[in-house]
Amino acid sequence: MRTRMLSAVFTLFWVISCIVGLPQKPSPNAVRVNKCCEKFEILVDAVCTHLNDSAAEDAGPWSPIFTGYHGEENVQVAEWRYVIGLPDCGPLQMWPIYHYITSSDKLVLLPDGKMRHFIKNTNDADDFHKHVAETDEKPLFYDYEPGQYCMDKAILTKSGKETKQAQFAIVCSPEKVSHWTDTDILIRKIINPVCHGISMIILLVIAVIYFVLPSLRDLVGNIVTTITVCLIVNQAADLVRIFTEFSSHVSFLVADTIHYLSLMAAFFWLNSMGYYIWKTFRSRNVFLRVTDGRKYCWYSGYAWGATIVMSALATFAHVFLDTAQSKQHSIIEDQESMGWLGIAMFFTPIAVLVSINIFFYVTTQKIINRMNTYGRIHHKLKSSFVMFSLMFMVMSTAWLFLVLSWIRYDVFLYTHIVVNALQAPALLYICVLRQNHVTFLLRKSCCYNEPPSATDWGDEMTYMNGGDY
Repeated sequence: MRTRMLSAVFTLFWVISCIVGLPQKPSPNAVRVNKCCEKFEILVDAVCTHLNDSAAEDAGPWSPIFTGYHGEENVQVAEWRYVIGLPDCGPLQMWPIYHYITSSDKLVLLPDGKMRHFIKNTNDADDFHKHVAETDEKPLFYDYEPGQYCMDKAILTKSGKETKQAQFAIVCSPEKVSHWTDTDILIRKIINPVCHGISMIILLVIAVIYFVLPSLRDLVGNIVTTITVCLIVNQAADLVRIFTEFSSHVSFLVADTIHYLSLMAAFFWLNSMGYYIWKTFRSRNVFLRVTDGRKYCWYSGYAWGATIVMSALATFAHVFLDTAQSKQHSIIEDQESMGWLGIAMFFTPIAVLVSINIFFYVTTQKIINRMNTYGRIHHKLKSSFVMFSLMFMVMSTAWLFLVLSWIRYDVFLYTHIVVNALQAPALLYICVLRQNHVTFLLRKSCCYNEPPSATDWGDEMTYMNGGDY
């Protein structure tokens, strides 16, 4: 009997010990403490390293120390649990923060699991705690919710001769609070996108007109169509750059690259148009065809080849040669964008093309002034030259104000928005409304319900007296 009682007692103790030894599931109400590395790891030179490693064993593990909202130190929390891993920032950027003795940053873990990042104004720790306790003058800080940060201990061995210990955190960049009633936000986030949408519709109308009407699908008409398509892509990419809060860092950088690439391609095509008109006026044997596919292929090789080469050089300069500071120049949002060296690789060819186009304009105008008689072909060439000159003036003006918008004054940015909004209507007037033969073909197609002629300039020649087209 006594043996049975002892056996039952030992069995009861064994069951209790097994229950106590089982891992307990943390309470759902436990405070979350976000740790960057595993429990047995700390950061050594920004790399998660096991505590048994020689560089980390002297530092010891990291454990959370909670501080009250009013500066109370070593606040006891009833129950907390680790959540391992980097924060889920979504489209927001992740930023590292180091807190050591002489740093201007201080990291505090609050009792409810939030992390508070202070920007302190003094290097004296006692003065800083006194400043935190003040209620009249609060220091600059930002609170990060659980899941928007992770903390850990960091060992810095490459910062100098001595090994430095620090508190480390990776945080998601705070979202900016936008007030839609502000004039600045109204212009940038509402009027500017609406103008981009209207511009894309107008440019699409120009491209469709020159693509659909057979009489307009000559070399100049095909170049006009290509230029408008490039400008549509440019406007769409710029629209993505406006709403950076709805896009990730990578998509913003890609949109930035496409924005500059498409603009450069439009100027290369405009240069091809100017060269074609200049060369044709200088030629003694002037012969035009409605659709010159072979010449269009030659000009395509020049325009797209030069665009691809310069874009590759700009991307290489951005990735390997640009500094991190120059990639933060964007005045629209605080996200990484194409660096200054990469932008220079995009915009230097445009500046050279503007100079070459000025040469084409001046020399072609001299040739036209010396001509005494004009045939039908010369009238068409002169009309194309006038269209080229006006397109060159409008696109160069828009490009110039784009460059000026990088100056950190709102007036330059607002002027760029206005000029960019007027660019598409101006091109519509130059390429369609001002061209009498184009409006004639549109009326004939839409109103008379007759297909336009595919011959040179169509049957509108019957109604023309050789006037200004």
